[in-house]
Amino acid sequence: MNKLIALEKIQNASQNLSGVVINSAFEKVKSYSAIYRSNIFFKREDLQKVRSFKIRGAYNKIISLRADEVKNGIVCASAGNHAQGFAVSCEMLGYKGKVFMPVTTPNQKINQVKKFGKKNVEIVLIGENFSQAYHEAKKDCEINNKTFIHPFDDLKVIEGQATVFLEILNHYDEMIDYLFVPIGGGGLISGAINVFKQLSPQTKIIGIEPLGAPSMLKSIQQNQLVTLEKINGFVDGAAVKKVGTYSFNFCKDYLDEVVLVDEGEICKSILDLKKIEGITAEPAGAMSTAALRQFKNEIFNKNVVCLICGGNNDELRMPDIKMRAKDWITNNPDL
Repeated sequence: MNKLIALEKIQNASQNLSGVVINSAFEKVKSYSAIYRSNIFFKREDLQKVRSFKIRGAYNKIISLRADEVKNGIVCASAGNHAQGFAVSCEMLGYKGKVFMPVTTPNQKINQVKKFGKKNVEIVLIGENFSQAYHEAKKDCEINNKTFIHPFDDLKVIEGQATVFLEILNHYDEMIDYLFVPIGGGGLISGAINVFKQLSPQTKIIGIEPLGAPSMLKSIQQNQLVTLEKINGFVDGAAVKKVGTYSFNFCKDYLDEVVLVDEGEICKSILDLKKIEGITAEPAGAMSTAALRQFKNEIFNKNVVCLICGGNNDELRMPDIKMRAKDWITNNPDL
């Protein structure tokens, strides 16, 4: 069984992030609690400056770099949110950065990277998906001797993401029965595992993947890292062909369950969050609440935390989101 990260390292990451991130809101949500007849809490990482948790891991990694590791510049590949955290970090620390993003990245995320990085960050749009952008970013690092900042497969990044879960336990003294966490590359769920399995081991951690990109589930089922040949990239913040090595090892040893949620149901969740609570969630940010329906009976009268991990949703996507939600409802009339 893989050894968990020392809590001291995660606490150090919290100190690194002091003044960089906010201790985001943690609130009981009456509407969802009533719907599911339980105590539903939202951890609102969509309220960060960059509208996602990704600033935590990016900054914690970048601030740990030595002078010789940054002298030629630093590079990242991202579907959008990691790039924003990377851009803020470069601007704050005065480093020169280069961001590789797929050409399919929503304009809203591209514009945010430009805004946060200012003159410190160059943007390259290349490839149809994260995997292709990642390949080009790594190639640039090899040719020009730059340092690559991985969006999820890095222990310093995981330590940064883990600070979200220290905050949750500091917010709430009572037992948390269920924790719902989205899975993309796996950095966030790894952070959850490393905190909760040490400080609240009774909590059931439920990882959620989009139906069209089940890379963690397939890897766990086959007990080895699996690279998917094809994925549905609609949930851009969570659609990866291959999860991280660290993430896979943590998840196969410690994760309680992985569930898949249809992209159409995720779209319905986006619309529900907006209509019921006035929350603007991106597709990955709506995955936790989308998964609640599958656990309606299990979570009755329990304390449940859903992570709203990101709010970078491009308004231009809303017609598509509404259509996908409508189609899902039509195909699932009994739900």
